[in-house]
Amino acid sequence: MTVPLQTQHDIREMDARGVPRARIARELGVSRNTVAKYADMEDMSPAPPFPAARPRPSLAGHEEWIDSVLAGDLGAPRKQRHTARRIYDRMVSERGYEGSYSSVCRHVAEWRRGRASAGDGFLELEWAPGTAQADYGNFEAVLAGRRIALKLLVLTLPHSNARFCVAGMAERAECLCDGLREIFEQVGRAPSTLVLDNATEAGRRLRGVVTESDLFSRFRAHYRCSSRYCNPYSGHEKGSVENAVGFLRRNLLVPVPEAPSLAEPDAGLAAGCARINADPSSRCRDGRPVSEAMAEDLAAMAALPATPFDAVRWLSCKSDGRGHVAVDGRLYLAGPAWHDRRLTVGVRAATVEVLADRGRRVAELPRAFGEGEPVRSPLSLVPALVARPRAFGESPIRRDMPPALVEAIDRLDATGRRRVLRAISRAAESSGFAAARGAAARALSAGRVPGDAEADMAARRIAAGEPGRGGADLSVYDGLVRGEAL
Repeated sequence: MTVPLQTQHDIREMDARGVPRARIARELGVSRNTVAKYADMEDMSPAPPFPAARPRPSLAGHEEWIDSVLAGDLGAPRKQRHTARRIYDRMVSERGYEGSYSSVCRHVAEWRRGRASAGDGFLELEWAPGTAQADYGNFEAVLAGRRIALKLLVLTLPHSNARFCVAGMAERAECLCDGLREIFEQVGRAPSTLVLDNATEAGRRLRGVVTESDLFSRFRAHYRCSSRYCNPYSGHEKGSVENAVGFLRRNLLVPVPEAPSLAEPDAGLAAGCARINADPSSRCRDGRPVSEAMAEDLAAMAALPATPFDAVRWLSCKSDGRGHVAVDGRLYLAGPAWHDRRLTVGVRAATVEVLADRGRRVAELPRAFGEGEPVRSPLSLVPALVARPRAFGESPIRRDMPPALVEAIDRLDATGRRRVLRAISRAAESSGFAAARGAAARALSAGRVPGDAEADMAARRIAAGEPGRGGADLSVYDGLVRGEAL
């Protein structure tokens, strides 16, 4: 029972006048112990309003065990540490504990509060103009009818709160560098400092030391920017970009986008970020519009170099007996003609380029991620078919040609097959495989086996558009090739 402050004052005043303490107790209606307590109290200063510690008799004999378990957790992975529920369950099953779960919760909470470091919590950080933060988020999209998981690379300028993002397939170093290059081109400048964590594939942290990837180091040197790595578990160190990941995902990727390819949602992201940054309601930390504060960011950033960075990772790969090379667990077909060879492979965000003989291009294939069938291009099969034209009857290239063209080639002898396949291969170098096979199909339907020049000119016309649709009329050149008089 708390004695009113006025009663405390009366006790001390009467005691100071020499009134016997028994009389004070009778007149004020309190016990003699209460009179002695307040009469002899040396300090009447207000005490902090902390509640008195509640006794927990049920935990008697268990406190030291709980403390030892919590102390042992300090060296365990963050996601494999004991919760209060796990400690309670172990106490019941291993130690015969009969007390309440709430008592265990309170003891665990008090232990953790007593050992919280001074560095725990959030700091109010000031970000210099020109500094950028980068991080990845996840999202899904329906591309060409398939729902797939994708990556959202987000870059923010925390001084102005400007936000930018691009879509990608993975978090590999080449994907990070290519995505940042694309964002830099959207901004029109390169940041002076990039703040990242080791989850972005820019570098790896081991025992507190970050070792940066060679590709990202070259990327930074190309754009003349420094880097700083923060603790991936401390979101407040790069809170600007972590907040932006969720904000942009909610505002630009809901509902789930559907498109024939990744290029369409990627273009939508760029337009959406430009709209958000220009919106007068978008504000920076000091309340100014983002567009106004962003001018200070741009002034502190560097001009882009004349040559964009080629984010490519070069590998030396040995092809197998069928001409496949393995890149990140996926097979890519260089072609049967390149079997059992040491080849140089350039891995980019969207393509895989195979080179041989000091830079001669063997194939350029679309990048694929995860498990799946070998990635191939019809053109990578042509050199081996030119050498062995009779193998056309069993070649998978037949699936990439219209039935009429396949039937026409089947009717040719070995020399004719070699001629038309070589013509398709050379025409495809300038006009693409679809245009090259179309040119060959036209010639064969007219009863001719096309040569290199005729197929190339016809393929260029197909790629540029038929006459009357804005493309150049190259029919006169076709006539010259066939020997027709003007």
